Amino acid sequence: MSISGIMQLRQNFFIILLFFGMVLSGVIFLNNIQNSCKQQKIEQVVIKPKWKQKTFGLRSLPGLLYNQPSVLVGRTDVASVTPWSAPIIWEGTFDPILIDSIYKQHNLTIATTVFALGKYTRFVKDFLESAEQHYFVGFRVHYYLFTDQPESIPEVKMGEKRNLTVLKVQSLKRWQDISMSRMEKLEKLIENELANKADYIFCLDIDTKFYGRWGVESLGRLVGVIHPWFFDAPRDRFTYERRPESQAYIPAGEGDFYYAGAAFGGLLEDVHQLTKTCREKLLIDAANSIEAVWQEESHLNKYFLLNKPSKLLSPEYMWRDINEKADQIKVIRFSNVAKNYAEVRPNP
Repeated sequence: MSISGIMQLRQNFFIILLFFGMVLSGVIFLNNIQNSCKQQKIEQVVIKPKWKQKTFGLRSLPGLLYNQPSVLVGRTDVASVTPWSAPIIWEGTFDPILIDSIYKQHNLTIATTVFALGKYTRFVKDFLESAEQHYFVGFRVHYYLFTDQPESIPEVKMGEKRNLTVLKVQSLKRWQDISMSRMEKLEKLIENELANKADYIFCLDIDTKFYGRWGVESLGRLVGVIHPWFFDAPRDRFTYERRPESQAYIPAGEGDFYYAGAAFGGLLEDVHQLTKTCREKLLIDAANSIEAVWQEESHLNKYFLLNKPSKLLSPEYMWRDINEKADQIKVIRFSNVAKNYAEVRPNP
C-alpha cells in the first residue's frame, strides 16, 4: 500500500475513534444527568411526609344485628347531602352499631389538637373529662394540647388507648394572634410528629364540652362543621371576609355554608394542605397590613369554598350553650360553653 493510502487509513481511523469518543461522552453525560434527576427525586421523596395508608373497605362483620336501612324512611326536616354529594351527618342518618363495627377493624388513631393559652387553661378539665365519656369511645385517641402554662394543666384520667401530650408554646398578647397562629402550629405538628403515627386529625377549641356521642360517623377525607349561628341563614348573612384586599375574600352571592373555625378535621394529608394554605394566605394578608374579620375562620371558609369538604357535620357537632334549642337539633354532641369573653381573653 502506498504512503498516501496509509495516511488516509490512519485519518479515517482517527475520525472513527473521535466519533465514538464523542458518542461515549454524550452517553456518560446523559447518564449523569439522569442519575442527578433521580437523586433529586429521591431527595424530594425523603423530605415529603410519609402518610399512613388508609385504604380499606367498609366491611361488616358476619352475624351483626342492626336496624334495617330504608330508602323511604329518614330525616325529612333537614338536608342530608350537599349539592356536591357530600353527606351531612345528623342524628338519624347513621347507625352507630354498624358504623362502629366497621371502623373498629382498622386499628385507627385519631389525633386531636386543642389550644389552651392564658386563662383558657380553666377549660381543659371539662373538655378532657367529657371527651373521655363521649369522643371516639373505644378508639385510639391522642390529644395534643398547646399551652403557655404546662404547669396549670390538670391531671385527667385517660382510658385505654388514650393519651395526652402537652406542648409548650409562647404567650401572646392578643386573642386574634392566638387564633391566627394555630394554622402554622398545626401544619408543623402534622409534618414533624403525626405524619406516620395517626390516621385522622380533628382540630377543636378548648372552651367546649362534649354532651353526646362524637364518633367514627364524623370521619372523612376533609370534614367541616356547619356553624350553629348560620345553619338556617341565607348566605348574604354569612360573616365572610368581604374586603377584596384580603386573601379570605368571598364576594356577595357566593358561598355554600358558613363553617365553624372551632372544629374541622379529616385525613392528615388533607388537613395538612388546609393548614398550609391558610397559613400562607394569613402571611400574605399580614404583609399587606390586613386582618380578616374572623382571622383563621375566615380563611378556613375561603378554603372550603374552593376545596369542598367530603363530609359535613351538622350543628349537633358544634353548638353554643347560649343558643336556644332548634327543632332540627335532636341531640347536642359538642358545644361551646358560656363564658365572659372580656374576662378570659387577653384583649377586647
